[in-house]
Amino acid sequence: MRAAVLTGFGVPLAVRDVPEPRAGGGEVVVEVLATCVAPYAGEVFGGTRNYPLVPPVVPGLGGVGRIIHVGPDATRLRVGDLVWCDPTVRSRDDALTPDITLQGWSSRGEGGARLAEYLHDGSYAERMRVPTENVFPLPPAAGDDPARWAALSVHAISYGGLLAGGLAAGETLLVSGATGNLGSSAVAVAFAMGAGRVVAPGRNKAVLGLLADRFGPRLRPVPLTGDEAVDRAAMSAAAGGAIDMVIDLLPPSAPASVARAAAMTVREFGRVVLMGGVGMLGGDDLALPYPWIMRNSITVRGQWMYPRAANAGIIRLLASGILDLAPERVRSFGLDAVNTAIAYAAEHSGPFDRTALTPPAS
Repeated sequence: MRAAVLTGFGVPLAVRDVPEPRAGGGEVVVEVLATCVAPYAGEVFGGTRNYPLVPPVVPGLGGVGRIIHVGPDATRLRVGDLVWCDPTVRSRDDALTPDITLQGWSSRGEGGARLAEYLHDGSYAERMRVPTENVFPLPPAAGDDPARWAALSVHAISYGGLLAGGLAAGETLLVSGATGNLGSSAVAVAFAMGAGRVVAPGRNKAVLGLLADRFGPRLRPVPLTGDEAVDRAAMSAAAGGAIDMVIDLLPPSAPASVARAAAMTVREFGRVVLMGGVGMLGGDDLALPYPWIMRNSITVRGQWMYPRAANAGIIRLLASGILDLAPERVRSFGLDAVNTAIAYAAEHSGPFDRTALTPPAS
């Protein structure tokens, strides 16, 4: 089969023939119909983000596919089923603290690296091997536009963060990093979950206007100035009341002061969920004040990716139409154009911009 292979960091991906994936126990093989190309993919493959990929490797972060082989342990999946393949793979021998790898993308710790060695290759290929528990049935409508549904790789992350913070219907949420690709997803998912208001801070006034046009008066845009005290006051004022929860989805390039200003707008007994990349490339620590956290009974939680059940939840939101994929701008590329797709994704990283790779069926 054909696949895009990372042969080394800092060089273009090579599209070439590779061995067919073969499923072991507890695994399925899918024909990849579409996979989302992350806006920061070029940074990963260039080595800037220092992800623990081991070349040669077929990268790719999950995708929409059709099952072509089912293992003996599957009781409901069938050959021909249209499915979402979740890249978040967990070890099966520790229920409390399982090791995690993002198949074809990244891993955590020594155990995660061992998982990545076994489930080495991702979705930039015509076919891929996936653990049975990482495959989720999709509605037939997804087959009409799999490139659009490949945005599940973005929406599942923001949905997982909102679940981690316990977002409830009617609450006011602040999305730190709302003007970015992932942050704008959190805005849309929050409204789909019933948020009463969403405060959206950002520097890009044009993007803030786009969000306001799409979501109406319940979206409260806040242009940031860079002054931490001024910005905190502006975000609090824009909410028109207490901010129940803050989710931070800022990229690694963002300074910690921006994340801190947003986090400290949350009300007494409020929740702060950290899912972004602040500090990953160095720089100051977040440095939330101990007395503020303690005296206001603030819950601060980190969340990497999402629990397995979140896949079913986000698929239900999409299938119902409550979370609408129609306004998203999707550009698809064939497998041979993978390097063009990576460059395009980097240049089109704004809200609801999606770049998809659509390997040809053989």
